[in-house]
Amino acid sequence: MVNTSADIRWQAVRIGQAERAGLKGQQACCIWLTGLSGAGKSTLADLLEQRLYAAGRHTYVLDGDNVRHGLSRGLGFGAADRAENIRRVAEVARLMVDAGLIVVVSLISPFRQDRAAARDLFRPGDFIEVFVDTPLAVCEQRDGKGLYAKARRGELPQFTGIDSPYEPPLTPEVHLRADRMDPASCVDHICNGVPFILGRA
Repeated sequence: MVNTSADIRWQAVRIGQAERAGLKGQQACCIWLTGLSGAGKSTLADLLEQRLYAAGRHTYVLDGDNVRHGLSRGLGFGAADRAENIRRVAEVARLMVDAGLIVVVSLISPFRQDRAAARDLFRPGDFIEVFVDTPLAVCEQRDGKGLYAKARRGELPQFTGIDSPYEPPLTPEVHLRADRMDPASCVDHICNGVPFILGRA
C-alpha cells in the first residue's frame, strides 16, 4: 500500500464548532463514562440523554456494545483491538462535538493511556471524564449478560476485572459511587458537575 499521508492536508472551513453549537444554543462536549462491565454506564448514558433531550439539548450516545455492531465490528478484545476501538469511538465523538453536539460515550475503556489519548483529541474543557465507580463484587452480582460467569469459567479471556486490569481514573471530572446512588441521583451529580450541559453557569 502506498503511503499518501504527505499528500493529505487538513481542509479549513469557515464554520466551526462554536458556530454549530451556537446555532443549537448549547456548548458542545464529550461526556465519557468509564467503569467496569455492569457498573451502570449504559443505563446512565441513556438517562442522561433523556434529561438533556427534555432540556432541548442536541445529543448522541455512543455505546460500547452498539459500536461493535458496526464501527468496530471485527475488532476483538485484546489490548491492541481495545485501543483501536477506543480510538475509533473517540475520533467519532470528536467529529460529533465539532458538529456542535453533546456526545455521551459509554465505554469500559479500562486503561488510563487509552483514555488520555482520547482526551488529547479534544480541546481543553470539551472532554468530561465520568468514573462510574461500582465495585467488582456488585458488578458480578448484577451480571445481566452473564459475562462475569463466563469469564470465571475461562470462556472469556482478558475480561476486564477478572484476568485483565481496570485502571480507575485518578482525577476524573465527575466521580460517581454508583453502588451508593440510584441512577437518577447519578445523573443529577453529572449535571451538577458539568452545569453548562443544561445551560447553567
